[in-house]
Amino acid sequence: MENDPIAARLGTVYPELPPGERAVVRVLLDDYPFAALGSLRGLAERAGVSPPTASRLFDRLGFEGFAAFQAAVRDGARDRSQLLEHVSGPAGLGQAAEELRAGLDGTLSAVPEQLCHQVAGLLAEARSVWALGGPLSELAAEYLIRQLASLRQGAYRVPGPVPARARTVLDLGPSDVVVAYDFRRYSPDTARFVRAAHERGARLVLLTDAWGSPLAAHAEVLISPAARGERADRAARARDRGHRAAARRHGRAARAGPAAGRPRRADPVPVLICGVLIGG
Repeated sequence: MENDPIAARLGTVYPELPPGERAVVRVLLDDYPFAALGSLRGLAERAGVSPPTASRLFDRLGFEGFAAFQAAVRDGARDRSQLLEHVSGPAGLGQAAEELRAGLDGTLSAVPEQLCHQVAGLLAEARSVWALGGPLSELAAEYLIRQLASLRQGAYRVPGPVPARARTVLDLGPSDVVVAYDFRRYSPDTARFVRAAHERGARLVLLTDAWGSPLAAHAEVLISPAARGERADRAARARDRGHRAAARRHGRAARAGPAAGRPRRADPVPVLICGVLIGG
């Protein structure tokens, strides 16, 4: 799918789209190209929007309606499959390692140190910590709980069976934290548990992708590539204030003597917890 120009175009315009059209793009990319081969009404229903909203997306992309978009998708998808892309792509352990390293670097860049401290505070002070994920990201939730168990009591995986999840939700409150890993394709089971926990007052740490989990609105802490740009904008606005404050502190430290200006030793625990949180 990475080599398909239409899929690439959908990914490029996604951040600029209104919420309804973003929902359509998520459905298309989650099941590409098959989601594009049904009816416009069926696509709109899957995305939870009206057919006119879905139609506006294809106009925005420069197609003369949904039928033209479908024709382009069919042309691009002919004689291709995910398996064919996999076996015909460049091979080599070196490239695989580079791609893995690039992915890890991108993830780490989305988690600034200040955010690590915020997450560490939540996980340390919570009465209990519950983690869950989807079919694959459940492995990350399992890893987090195993590591947290060596640092604190009251760290649990959310149980799988529905009755056990219901009992867990009844025990949750404002002093509890839920850590959810939610990536495309977003898990309905994860969404149901998180929304129920949110109604009970539990606090949410959400790790998601650039497409924006539907649970993002409930998160007290959001770790996502999409959130990175927003944090960068806030950091840029605050940078001048920070420089001025640092200059004032430096002046006071110089007047008070060398010992007063010595930096405090960094606390490694927040960074350690963030490493565990993202699966490192």
